[in-house]
Amino acid sequence: MAKRKFMATYAIGDIQGCYHELRLLLKKIQFNPNCDQLWLAGDLICRGPKSLEVLEFLYDIQDACIVVLGNHDLHLLATYELGGRFNKKEKLSKLLASNRCDQLLAWLTTQPMAHYDRDLGFLMTHAGVPPGWDLEQTLASAYELEEALQKPKQRIKFFSKMYGNSPRNWSENLKKTKRLRFTTNALTRMRFCHLDGSLDFSHKGAPSKRYKKYQPWYAFHKELLQETGLVFGHWAALNGKVKIPNLHALDTGCVWGNKLTALRLEDKKKFHVKALKKWA
Repeated sequence: MAKRKFMATYAIGDIQGCYHELRLLLKKIQFNPNCDQLWLAGDLICRGPKSLEVLEFLYDIQDACIVVLGNHDLHLLATYELGGRFNKKEKLSKLLASNRCDQLLAWLTTQPMAHYDRDLGFLMTHAGVPPGWDLEQTLASAYELEEALQKPKQRIKFFSKMYGNSPRNWSENLKKTKRLRFTTNALTRMRFCHLDGSLDFSHKGAPSKRYKKYQPWYAFHKELLQETGLVFGHWAALNGKVKIPNLHALDTGCVWGNKLTALRLEDKKKFHVKALKKWA
């Protein structure tokens, strides 16, 4: 089957339940699911008022969507499958009570952790790419995690071991559970790394000279970014501003009252709509 060609490809940052802002942004870019494609950088749900409506809408136009999972998406799946409790601040009660909940969550488990389009020359993950990984390793590790998520018994076993900050360094010799946890943390939670390349989870602000012992993860990827465009979300404190060619930060804090951003990959043009209010 011939690969479908799209008129335009738009990458959008963390929606986090901001359904009305998503629809306003799609109207602004005149998105047409019959001929355009959406790339969604994860964290579709949580904290915003309409997580159910976001998932229903994206499910219904899934043929025009590429979704990678974020940390909030994985937390939703893990907590639901393990029978845990959700914090009221996550605002997921309407989704959980919906008669479409099982269908929508099953769809989420089939989504990738990373997506690469050779023709466009772009890679997308939720949080970034950890030090020491090239494009091939990123896709291979993402695929291993995707396989675990798509098999019910493996998924439940993984979710029971998913949480935790270690290991902080990648090694080919890690046992499977630790490999999957590292991949999860690297692709969905990472912002800063220590100077030796180990993952840091204690800092969430924007890069600053006061962080002398830490670097943003992308500081370790000059070679990768010379040959591959990279879009990511997760880091709202960046406000979409990184001064590195081929790197595009898309989380502009809509749920925090800022804006929702789309990047047209063909010409790198950005589009924004303001948040209707501060939701979290």
